[in-house]
Amino acid sequence: MQASEFRAQPGTLYVVATPIGNLRDITLRALDILKSVDLVAAEDTRVTGGLLAAYGIAAKLFACHEHNERAAAAELVQRLREGRSVALVSDAGTPAISDPGALVVQAARAAALAVVPIPGASAVATALSAAGLATGGWRFHGFLPHKAGDRRRVLEDLAAVPDSLVFYESPHRLLDTVGDLATVLGGDRRLFIARELTKRFESFHDGLLGEAAEWLRGDDNRQRGEFVLVVSGRPEQADEAMREARRVLAILVEDLPASQAARLAARITGAKKNALYDLAQTLKAET
Repeated sequence: MQASEFRAQPGTLYVVATPIGNLRDITLRALDILKSVDLVAAEDTRVTGGLLAAYGIAAKLFACHEHNERAAAAELVQRLREGRSVALVSDAGTPAISDPGALVVQAARAAALAVVPIPGASAVATALSAAGLATGGWRFHGFLPHKAGDRRRVLEDLAAVPDSLVFYESPHRLLDTVGDLATVLGGDRRLFIARELTKRFESFHDGLLGEAAEWLRGDDNRQRGEFVLVVSGRPEQADEAMREARRVLAILVEDLPASQAARLAARITGAKKNALYDLAQTLKAET
């Protein structure tokens, strides 16, 4: 382990985590890299320019966002092949996690170029550390679909997951998403709402999922900002219900197609049809 200054190496892509709000939440190693690379590939050059200016760093910026990422990846690979060093950053947090960057990393790896992660701030880890709901496993989903029907279908697939679930959400879809979470997953689960993490108006709320929408409507300020939602895992009684559904399904798939067996098992046990259909296909494959 070295405490000395870390300098960027030629032909290397550095995936650099940046603060999610408070500018002090940046690592010394990240600053070393941002100071020494030949190029900084940024989701929004204005945002990254502000961060660099706050630390007195003068760097050449290159735009790499969701609308140009494929073309940008090809250009960055060419720069790396020429021996340039590149830092990949998003507006906040770790690139390629619900942010642009994955295509750049894929392209660099496909070209057999060095990719070095520079860890740091993560909204997922920050929220989970304050929620106390990840005593077992947890699953990060990121942003749910914008359309209500698509969102509910995704949640139906996640309803059988025993682990805590983590989502990102924007203010204008927050109430709709919380309502769908309660409807599909059940209002008796716990919901931890982390708002504006590490920023001036950071706030947290821990309560029942079924009561969250009413709490949010109680004050418009509670609906402002950026959100991480942590939902507790499937209750134990749901585990028992799923075991019963599996038992019923195992009998039905012996004589019926997977789709029909799943539909009947859902009617009999009350379990989610989509989850049962996936299970039915697995059981069919095993027979």
